[in-house]
Amino acid sequence: MGLAIVRLARASSDIEIVGGCAAAGDPALGRDLGGLSGTGALGVVLSEDVGSALLGADVVIDFSAPAAVPALLAQAMRQGTAVVSGTTGLGPDAERAFDKAAAVVPVLASPNTSLGVQILAELVEQAVRRLGADYDVEIVELHHRKKVDSPSGTAKRLAEAARKARPELRDLGGREGQVGARTDAELGMHAVRGGDVIGDHTVYLFGQGERLELTHRASNRDLFALGAIRAARFLSGRKPGRYGMSDVLGGS
Repeated sequence: MGLAIVRLARASSDIEIVGGCAAAGDPALGRDLGGLSGTGALGVVLSEDVGSALLGADVVIDFSAPAAVPALLAQAMRQGTAVVSGTTGLGPDAERAFDKAAAVVPVLASPNTSLGVQILAELVEQAVRRLGADYDVEIVELHHRKKVDSPSGTAKRLAEAARKARPELRDLGGREGQVGARTDAELGMHAVRGGDVIGDHTVYLFGQGERLELTHRASNRDLFALGAIRAARFLSGRKPGRYGMSDVLGGS
């Protein structure tokens, strides 16, 4: 994702790349970011020092690991750098760190920076609200065989959208054995893993005699980088606070 962001950002006349950071032991450390991304020498090398990577940056785009996020946010606060994070699987510690950082700098955390997924979440909330409790909600997500977390962060985001409309819904991670009839409050979450699937998400709403399927399919990982870059443009110069992809798209 980092190299996709470098490649796409270099094609934009309004963006300057001033640093890049990776974990200790990454074989790409010390190499030129332009060379790594296949866009030609940039004069900026990949570093494991977050502080030096953020020097001169208005916004940092983060696609890392949950354990790395609190330290990144702390450094961003010290240096006054806005943060766009697409890291998935964030736990309570990271969420608290985002809340703390939001008092000092603008931050945006989304498990999926796709603009289409944001619209999907908005459609899910509207559909669940208007159809009501007579319709059962189930979410199925497909990803490549190397994905380590389940359900995906995007599936959780879509579940949150459904619960905005129906707070009584409770996640149920699959079914096996004699589980009994489905209850009205169940929100089934089902993960499929295999091959090289980038990411497919479908929200089903089952009624009597009909069903509605709302689906997003990712066919290229560049879409996540493009969404993150758009979010970075949006955050630049904003007041401190927590923002979302809905703000980037001009929503409420």
